[in-house]
Amino acid sequence: MGPADPGARPRRRIVFTTFGSLGDLYPYLAVARGLQARGHDVVVATTRRFREQVEGAGVGFHAVRPDGPDITADRESMRRVMDPRRGGEYVIREVMIPALRESYADIAAAARGADLLVSHVLTYTTRLVAEKEGIPWVSTFLQPLCFFSAYDPPVLAPLPGLSRLRFLGPVFHRALFGLAERMCRPWVAPWHELRAELGLPPTPDNPAFRGLYSPSLSLAMFSPAFAGKQPDWPPQTVLTGFPFPDPDDGPGMPAELVRFLEAGPPPVVFTLGSSGVLAAGSFYEVSAAAAARLGRRAVLIVGKDPANRPASLPAGVAAFDYAPFGQLFPRAAAVVHAGGIGTTALAIRSGRPMLVVPLSHDQFDNAARAARLGIGITLSAGRYTPARAAARLRSLLDHPQYTERATGFGEQIGREDGVRAACDALEGAVVAIGPVVGPADPGTSSESEAP
Repeated sequence: MGPADPGARPRRRIVFTTFGSLGDLYPYLAVARGLQARGHDVVVATTRRFREQVEGAGVGFHAVRPDGPDITADRESMRRVMDPRRGGEYVIREVMIPALRESYADIAAAARGADLLVSHVLTYTTRLVAEKEGIPWVSTFLQPLCFFSAYDPPVLAPLPGLSRLRFLGPVFHRALFGLAERMCRPWVAPWHELRAELGLPPTPDNPAFRGLYSPSLSLAMFSPAFAGKQPDWPPQTVLTGFPFPDPDDGPGMPAELVRFLEAGPPPVVFTLGSSGVLAAGSFYEVSAAAAARLGRRAVLIVGKDPANRPASLPAGVAAFDYAPFGQLFPRAAAVVHAGGIGTTALAIRSGRPMLVVPLSHDQFDNAARAARLGIGITLSAGRYTPARAAARLRSLLDHPQYTERATGFGEQIGREDGVRAACDALEGAVVAIGPVVGPADPGTSSESEAP
């Protein structure tokens, strides 16, 4: 995580902004802790429901609106968030954009005294605060899809069938992504209106596309083995590798799960990550039935919603609300998941082959990349039945090339240090700026709240 030598560096105040699921939080917490170990004052500004995780990691917290749907109660909102065709539009138009002014006020408060702001793909007002207050700004991206490369075109959740046109090359895909950008430009008109209210100069940038990228530094926070830098990425982009948290941080494995793992051969692990689990449908019922067809032991990570837990489980199948994937996946025979970038990264590092069942957003692209690397197989959610899931898993487990390639990629990813690389790049971004900050103001870090 980089040398912890506070005396060798000036102390800086660095504010991370992020929004989404736990997969959108944990990478930033890992980098924040790395920067703290180097002597910096770090704050994570995000939705208030993540206060416990941020403060539990020993990092300063600042609440930022919107809070988003109540993920424990609002099933309809989560169904809309995870809709493959309209989920992205819903998140932008109905969750993020209506809260622009509140978000701006909260991030501006978190940014008081900051030397550097770090944005997430959905924190559109971070750029506005940076420009208005004259604070250096770095953009970050957790998944390759966000670069919309015509040379390495992503699979788009609303139209996954377009992936069959990869052979048409950059000219076609440049036009395709240009059309998509123009179609969604009306969604972000309020962002341009807020710019004008703040007295900032007009810009042709679309904050949901090319306007995402800081002109000084963008961090691609994933492994070059997963997606290499392309000619049409912003030239100021630095690939860091996946910023994994320390595996010893956070809660350990439940004792009952440890006993289950030790009682027999490695199981197949079924999970929908931290976002898909909120719109699971019949996934866990089907998964339990698929494991029974295979005659394999299995672990279902079902989350806190009682509706996700099958009414009865076959012999050799166990269900748990939670498990730390970094500890569980290496003990699996294979991992079945939805393709969220955090879960995908941990599955790759574990060296276990994977079956990916994408639901929405970047999951389709992450699934396709795993398949192209030869470390996994994909199956659409609409075709996820016990028979098909069992057949795909049988292919994964009976053909050793999947395990061999997964093991090789896991070893390669394990040699990378995404936290160190991200910390080095962020420190470099603040080398030339003004005076060193003093101690953190507790009113804007661990104790502050959005009004």
